[in-house]
Amino acid sequence: MTSEALRAIWWDDREGLVVLDQRVLPGATEHLKIGECAQLVEAIATLAVRGAPALGVAGAFGVVLAMDEAARKGWTEAERDAAIDGIRDARPTAVNLAWGVERVRPLVAAGRDAVLAAARELAEADTAANRELSRLAADWLLERFGDRPLRALTHCNAGVLATSGWGTALGVLRELAARDRLEHVHVDETRPLLQGSRLTAYELAQEGIAHSVQVDGAAASTIVRGLVDFAVVGADRIAANGDVANKVGTLGVALACHVSGLPLVVAAPWSTVDLETATGEDIEIEERPGDEVVVIGGERFAPEVSQGFNPAFDVTPARFVSLIATERGLVEPSAGTRPTDLA
Repeated sequence: MTSEALRAIWWDDREGLVVLDQRVLPGATEHLKIGECAQLVEAIATLAVRGAPALGVAGAFGVVLAMDEAARKGWTEAERDAAIDGIRDARPTAVNLAWGVERVRPLVAAGRDAVLAAARELAEADTAANRELSRLAADWLLERFGDRPLRALTHCNAGVLATSGWGTALGVLRELAARDRLEHVHVDETRPLLQGSRLTAYELAQEGIAHSVQVDGAAASTIVRGLVDFAVVGADRIAANGDVANKVGTLGVALACHVSGLPLVVAAPWSTVDLETATGEDIEIEERPGDEVVVIGGERFAPEVSQGFNPAFDVTPARFVSLIATERGLVEPSAGTRPTDLA
């Protein structure tokens, strides 16, 4: 299966909401048929569906799910709205989830068909946005480095599996590969749930793109040694001033790029930009269960008295971000331009 054929989430008129269960990749390909709001909240919380743009799509379809469940169970409007709120708030850092809910929620009064149509349009628009931002970022990189194959580093997974289609950070890499301008990709494994080695490497393998998986602790050395030309990552929330929240470990990549004079590229659709959040200091950092750090495959490998500290994200200050690529255009926060310039 190529990345082009992968789908993370979609609505089937017979089955309802279907998500590719990313918890079992790459060892197995399993799909979850989600018929209730509580199931969707669990899928989001346990990362069966993940990635900021994909969460936006999940939020939009989740409103349809809540309307269907309300009709089936005879919920009051208040009960239906509480279920929608539960979906919206399932993960606090990624702005796209709440954005997706609120984009279609005003249409509830117009009926289920209107909400479903809007949710499908949102998913299609996300794929188109990812393709456009990938093209713009690739143009920027080749203008900077010249018309030659480039070596990249990426952290976490920001590909097809994190979106409705094409990908953001991996979309940039796919665009470069399509132009025969991508030599090699260093993939951070991304602790603690290994989205890099399980998911990003899986997508690159499907595409036949040369890559190496490395431990997160090797990223700074890889960058400083000059083994890559740039780093590209996705984002879960971008503040108005250009501060970027992304999977924990991104800040270390950014600092190494800054020291080495290499660009850090952040690729994200405009829906990830939160102009109501002034700076990264205002972004809530989700903390996940500590057992995800000290337990692997059900076996604890740290002493019983050792607690796991598990922030899911970190914030990279704008001064360390070379480029933010959205479908609306490009900004260079380290050079003084901001997302507000595109508003």
